[in-house]
Amino acid sequence: MKWCNYTLLPEEGPIIGLGGNNAGHTVVVDGKEFDFHLLPSGIINPKCISVIGNGVVIHLPGLFEELKKNELKGMKGWQDRLIISDRAHLVFDMHQQIRFQARSALLPCEAGSVDGLQEAEKGKNSLGTTKKGIGPTYSSKATRNGLRIGDLLGDSAMFEEKFRTLAANYKRMFPTLEVDIDAELARYREYAEKIRPMVRDTVSYLHKAIGEGKKVLVEGANAAMLDIDFGTYPYVTSSNCSIGGVCTGLGLSPLVIGDVLGVVKAYTTRETGRLLQERGHEVGVTTKRVRRCGWLDLVVVRYTAMVNGYTSLCLTKMDILDTLKEIKIGVAYKLNGKKIEYFPSSMAELSSVEVEYITLPGWACSIEDVRELDKLPEQARNYVKAIEDFLQIPVKYIGVGQGRESIISTDEA
Repeated sequence: MKWCNYTLLPEEGPIIGLGGNNAGHTVVVDGKEFDFHLLPSGIINPKCISVIGNGVVIHLPGLFEELKKNELKGMKGWQDRLIISDRAHLVFDMHQQIRFQARSALLPCEAGSVDGLQEAEKGKNSLGTTKKGIGPTYSSKATRNGLRIGDLLGDSAMFEEKFRTLAANYKRMFPTLEVDIDAELARYREYAEKIRPMVRDTVSYLHKAIGEGKKVLVEGANAAMLDIDFGTYPYVTSSNCSIGGVCTGLGLSPLVIGDVLGVVKAYTTRETGRLLQERGHEVGVTTKRVRRCGWLDLVVVRYTAMVNGYTSLCLTKMDILDTLKEIKIGVAYKLNGKKIEYFPSSMAELSSVEVEYITLPGWACSIEDVRELDKLPEQARNYVKAIEDFLQIPVKYIGVGQGRESIISTDEA
């Protein structure tokens, strides 16, 4: 689940991003493909103000590289539409991608960062992180020795002292870690001036926007099952990417949360299915790893709906199922031969679960050009209805292609 689908941008008002650059969103506009990691997807919409909230951890070199790449693809005017929270924490190269000689045969040199070192130390229990430095930065945040955008723009002597202390701490933890502190400080003095015009107190900015009746769309990175509390722990990200992240990651009251749109693929990306991988182009935007794919698991979706309180769903990539004669949907879990009414919290228990499926006839034809619900084949409409009936949540949008125009709105049916 992500907080919004890229096809559903507000006509005006802010669109806010949460998370870090370990996540990736692919956006296709007028045949052009944009890849966003730190940037909110709304940055390509000239009518939107894009806000990177306090819940994001920001690698400034990565941010400017991302801006440059998307500028070359045609993204214009972002300087007037991007706002960054002064409370957002900084990801440094020492968290992420410093290359150095390994300490031992157990620490391969490609694990060249604090993040990589920590992964290497886990050996066979490696979590397969993106090695973008996200985990170590959130750890610094939790232990209160992290550095924020506001620190960078504030007292330079204090920022330098804190940076040197942080580097020294990591050096003690990882003796082979090499950081050119003076060079890094010089580089970040330049970054400070580049981002200064974009930085502000986003809490008051957002509350003012809401008070003025502007539309605010919140977009979270990663998915509900990667939430550090409610996901498939320990194979999760380092933050709350469920509904609570809206409040803690932006400083918004739960009272201002209106509609919650759950974005769900028409199949699941954690099991095995080569056809779905190939047709759905299921390769991670950040990691470039091939995603594991399988039948839609409505037990997982129901669990995430309990946590997030979806008011409606956007069912994406339904066209990927076009060639299938039969389609299965997971509707129940059995453990030791008995149905269970909960989603297991432990990986040991989850790995022992047997999934119960229902089978529906496929539509076996292309739906990529369909734009109205009643023009979908009957079997495709039945697939959507089966999802709605099981979850008791309406499917408001159906994605049938890559572009923003490839969307069916069921409200117009």
